[in-house]
Amino acid sequence: MIELPKTLEEAIAQSREAAKSALNDGQTRLQVELVFPEIALQAQSITQQFITDFEELANGLKVFFPDTGSAALARRDWGTVPFKITDLGSSRSPVAEKIEPEDQIFLLVNASSIEVAQVEQLCNAADSRPVILLNPRLEDAATIGIGYAGRQLRDRFLNTLQSCYYIRPLNTAALFRYYPQSWQVWLETEGEYKLIAETAQKPVGDELERILAPTVADTDPSAPQLAAPKKKGILAELQSLIRALTH
Repeated sequence: MIELPKTLEEAIAQSREAAKSALNDGQTRLQVELVFPEIALQAQSITQQFITDFEELANGLKVFFPDTGSAALARRDWGTVPFKITDLGSSRSPVAEKIEPEDQIFLLVNASSIEVAQVEQLCNAADSRPVILLNPRLEDAATIGIGYAGRQLRDRFLNTLQSCYYIRPLNTAALFRYYPQSWQVWLETEGEYKLIAETAQKPVGDELERILAPTVADTDPSAPQLAAPKKKGILAELQSLIRALTH
């Protein structure tokens, strides 16, 4: 059984292995999500570490950033690299026109719900070639909507994405997924994390509250469930590390 990571570097290494396992199983639309505060500020560093194991595909790798500014910044900071760096395009430069026959695999960094249309177009244009979404933030109800259009988007596109790696701190707990394992809920006790539940689908809302019910009595019922751990556990230390890196 895969244990929770103790450092950001370990989490990134785990995510690479999970992505490779999913690719080997024929999955072509993957999500890797490290859900920590201010993680977007480390986009370049995390991306560089993540693509290490894809060096054999470097000539066929294309890395997408959400906009021209972030793509230009990556090209400046990374210097000469064997892969291509670009952006998701615009109405005058559609992302589909940025897909070339020699491209073998696509990595999309930090796409938000604002870019969801371009992300869908990219995945469709990629056809059977793999697309990996690194730290996406596509499901924002305020932008996508919760009505008919939102349901259509989920059924047509968002539900086709395979979450191959996911880690998120909860209130004295953590939600974790490492492909091909099930979704897992880990509970923190005295700084140590113990696996308390596994589910086939991502537990959210009432289901997640039911799993964590034994811990609710020890916390403020009005407090957000997806808050940072109160105790100094592994994930709290990991969050502290990330905050330190961003200042």
